[in-house]
Amino acid sequence: MGLLGLLGLLVGLALLVLFAFRGWSVLLLAPFAALVAALFGGEPLLANLTQVFMVNAAGFLAQFFPIFLLGAVFGKLMDDSGAVTSVAGFMAERLGERRVILAVVLAGALVTYGGVSLFVAFFVIVPMARSLFRAASIPRRLIPAAIVLGTSTFTMSAMPGTPSIQNAIPMPFFGTTPFAAPGLGIVASLIMLGAGLWWLHRAEASARRTGEGYGDDVEDSAERAAADELVRERATTAREFDPAELQHGHRSKRPSPVLNAIAPLVVVVTVNLLMSLLVLPRLDVSYLAEQRFGDTTLAAVAGVWSVAVALAAAIATTIALNWARLAALRRTMDAGANASVLPAFSVASLVGFGAVVASLPAFTIVRDWVLAIEGGPLVSLAVATNILAALTGSASGGLTIALDALGPTYVELAARNGIDLALMHRVAVIGAGTLDILPHNGAVVSLLAICGLTHRDSYFDIVMVGIVTSLLALTAVIALGSALGSF
Repeated sequence: MGLLGLLGLLVGLALLVLFAFRGWSVLLLAPFAALVAALFGGEPLLANLTQVFMVNAAGFLAQFFPIFLLGAVFGKLMDDSGAVTSVAGFMAERLGERRVILAVVLAGALVTYGGVSLFVAFFVIVPMARSLFRAASIPRRLIPAAIVLGTSTFTMSAMPGTPSIQNAIPMPFFGTTPFAAPGLGIVASLIMLGAGLWWLHRAEASARRTGEGYGDDVEDSAERAAADELVRERATTAREFDPAELQHGHRSKRPSPVLNAIAPLVVVVTVNLLMSLLVLPRLDVSYLAEQRFGDTTLAAVAGVWSVAVALAAAIATTIALNWARLAALRRTMDAGANASVLPAFSVASLVGFGAVVASLPAFTIVRDWVLAIEGGPLVSLAVATNILAALTGSASGGLTIALDALGPTYVELAARNGIDLALMHRVAVIGAGTLDILPHNGAVVSLLAICGLTHRDSYFDIVMVGIVTSLLALTAVIALGSALGSF
């Protein structure tokens, strides 16, 4: 039964990956794939569906839906107020035509580190990048890689305090904050940014030597991508915003003044820091031990509370500073709220699938193999999060599945080996943000569609700036953390 059960795990996972890539909804696929795995293992199907899958999916929503909701509302407000456009234009104006690639990378980094949803950034930065690359005669095939470097690498997984859902997921498991291992996070960020820029400038120089110009644009590619149901299904497992809602609300025709646009981004980082390091540690939260509050601890909820309060403060700041440009505030906020639902439920379904798999007796074979990987707990944790993120095409889904199944074990291993849990946090997040950028990843598929490009055109450069640089940074963090500890 052990080998048959293991076969069931592989078949269930294969069905999930295959049909998700073909555009089937994860809401349907995840429970079906979980039941296939349970069937092969000779486990009760209905009990696995209602008592394992649904309970764990609901638990994920209970923990993290506030971040999905507030993040999506904030992103939509920043989009409709013209704030994201203003920030992108500011970076382009300051850096000019001679530093076009750097302007695109930093524009993406600034808005995503400030809490703006990835797909909002995509739809605003792509038109700006096209204009800049065309004027500088840089091949448009490099646009996706430049945007991935700025939006989906160091600001997602490495920068201390990033409000990304990926950075929030390990906090309840490890009792950490969004600023876990800040020194190592900064080192990793510099490696990703430096190596990525080096590669992009190398590719630009090579194109100029061969006389390759900008190329021909595909008209209306962004509009078609926003309305494409296949793109939508793939996108919603990758990040926390449903791109279909970008067409709703009312976008201001006037960009926000640059200070009004940047202020909410600063508020996110500042409030997140204050809540994590000053406010919450000083509060009397003994009431959390009561049964009605889940008999929990501050360490288990502080990270989510910090990010949620920071995003709420940024929402209030955006509305206050851009009131005149938010002509349809209710419609904008409704669109943002709606945009959070499908991504949250899609990732929760992946979590439910992972919970069923982890509960099966055959999973002990997988667990023992992962824990036996040479190099110690940090290496095995990095391998586990990488593999699961790669298979699911979702950093957040893969990370949650890994920590749901193995989190308590890694906490024990960390205590036994004297490893700071902040270091475990940072390794887990960077690991999940590495091999998730495979061809079937929803963010990759969506970005290429928005740019009017194909995997053949641009994917190699995405691999170099998104996967290779992250692997370099992950290796450095593990080596430094093993030698010096967390800092």
